[in-house]
Amino acid sequence: MDISNPKHREIAAFRLISKMPTLASICYKYSKDQPVMYPRNDLSYAENFLYMMFATPCEDYKVNPVFAKAMDRIFILHADHEQNASTSTVRLAGSSGANPFACIAAGIATL
Repeated sequence: MDISNPKHREIAAFRLISKMPTLASICYKYSKDQPVMYPRNDLSYAENFLYMMFATPCEDYKVNPVFAKAMDRIFILHADHEQNASTSTVRLAGSSGANPFACIAAGIATL
């Protein structure tokens, strides 16, 4: 990845954002000693998050549209208004020109 190439940075950003719900749901499922649910291409971002968090392989799971809409709003508000220690760490590491994946790893370590 060439950090000075805007297209490479954009692709990295899309990949990082798209994997966050998967990582969070895997951590949750692991903590509950439940099997991991993989994302589905037919669901939206918030619907996928809810599906991966609360579905189980042995039962059919239908995402509640009200919850999905609420999660969409929560994700937007969190992304727009949060400036905690991990966010500051990612921004500080990113300002040095570091690899975006390394910056996110630094932010996660700060949590």
